Amino acid sequence: MEKKKIYIVLTRTNTILSRLIGFIKEDDYTHASISLDIGLKEMYSFGRKYLYNPFVGCFVKENFNKGVYGRHNNLCGLVMEIEVSHEQYRKVENLINEFILNKDLYKYNYIGLINCLLNIESCNEKKFLCSEFVYYILNKSDIVNFSKSRNLVRPQDLQNVKGRIIFIGNLKKAKWPEKICNEDEILSRYQYAKI
Repeated sequence: MEKKKIYIVLTRTNTILSRLIGFIKEDDYTHASISLDIGLKEMYSFGRKYLYNPFVGCFVKENFNKGVYGRHNNLCGLVMEIEVSHEQYRKVENLINEFILNKDLYKYNYIGLINCLLNIESCNEKKFLCSEFVYYILNKSDIVNFSKSRNLVRPQDLQNVKGRIIFIGNLKKAKWPEKICNEDEILSRYQYAKI
């Protein structure tokens, strides 16, 4: 039986918060999202509720042409393709749907961010960082276990998930497939670039 695929998207924007995290932790990537489709039309994460207000965060559906991403002509990023079983895929899908249905219950984990920067464990069932959310989905779906508190998982850490990098570079210039294709079509349609 053919495996299913999910996608982890790591980015670094030019926002004040992103620059601050990048400066303190010296990470290449400061934001993480997860997607179920190769075209990356819908990515899920935790981030700003309002474009110009970094102090109100929640569960968000992201798109490269809207929100914070929409303000960038050059969006440094990396996309990883993770092969999973049908059962793992179903778990990922169900967990994401649970967040979508209950989105008003979840908030951005600002205290968790400070604790992450200070390397202090702290979790709240209704508050997540972007990478904490992606890791939570992967961990609860039996895809990966980093054996550490979920709030200490940074976007950079997600590169250690077993998978393959299918794109590195300016995500705004990438040509994403409109639909799921076979692997040969995917390889011929992706643009590989070095940062």
